[in-house]
Amino acid sequence: MKCTRCRGRAVVEVPRANAAFCGDCFTESYVRNLVSRAIRHDAMFGHTDRILVAVSGGKDSLALWDLLLDLGYTADGLYLGLGIGGYSTRSQQVCQEFADARGAKLVVVDVEERAGFTIPQAAATKKRPACAICGLSKRHLFNAAAREHGYDVVATGHNLDDEVAVLLGNVLRWETDFLARQSPVLEATHPSLVKKVKPLYRVAERETAAYCVLKGIEYVVEECPLVEGNTQMKYKGLLDTLESQSPGTKHNFLFGFLEKGRAHFPGDGAELNSCVECGSATPSDTCAFCRSKSVIALAIGTRPS
Repeated sequence: MKCTRCRGRAVVEVPRANAAFCGDCFTESYVRNLVSRAIRHDAMFGHTDRILVAVSGGKDSLALWDLLLDLGYTADGLYLGLGIGGYSTRSQQVCQEFADARGAKLVVVDVEERAGFTIPQAAATKKRPACAICGLSKRHLFNAAAREHGYDVVATGHNLDDEVAVLLGNVLRWETDFLARQSPVLEATHPSLVKKVKPLYRVAERETAAYCVLKGIEYVVEECPLVEGNTQMKYKGLLDTLESQSPGTKHNFLFGFLEKGRAHFPGDGAELNSCVECGSATPSDTCAFCRSKSVIALAIGTRPS
């Protein structure tokens, strides 16, 4: 099998593009071009912007940070300590080693210090599924950290597979408000908000894994121990089956929606207020994070020791 670009020996096959690449062409041309195209096409940020990359120690976020540094952007990392035992300890170590090797800056925020609970503690209360409270906490703290440290943009490592799985779930449940917000760019629509972008949304999950292997990037391979039963993982499995039978299905579904469908979901147009507790944007008086924080704190405080 020969590289589609240079005709050398190919090491990575990309069925959805009907192509194969050698290591250098895959990392330096194919993946870099997809990310550069996303940044340009969606006007995500420029070289004068300060970018905060949300990193977990996994392949996607570290591949993104590596790519942005390689492309010459001012990009620091942000790691959230979720308090998930050895998994969190190992994840933070991997992120710090990545930063140290590149002379990059890693901002570390401890969820328990900021929220008063760890994610396992929150999950144990059964008030919300672990992934739901984790996602809510991450979104809130990513934005808060970016504001506090003066960053212009928050970049997350959501890849093509992530975005397609979310889209499928939102379509199956006809979550019209979520469909209105499904975009590779979420502009800051309130003074408390920071622009959020997803530069990997054109890159498949398998491709970010191959990128890390070829670039020698060490990452945490194991899944979060709290992810079992996650609905999005089930959707990913279904989509993988469709993709294997018809390469390009994921890309066509996502980009068909972005180009032809999203405009039909304008959102509810609700006015955003400032949370009375933390000042974050919310359509009500108190934001979802502060409401959840209060409920979880009460549950933890009343639980037998």
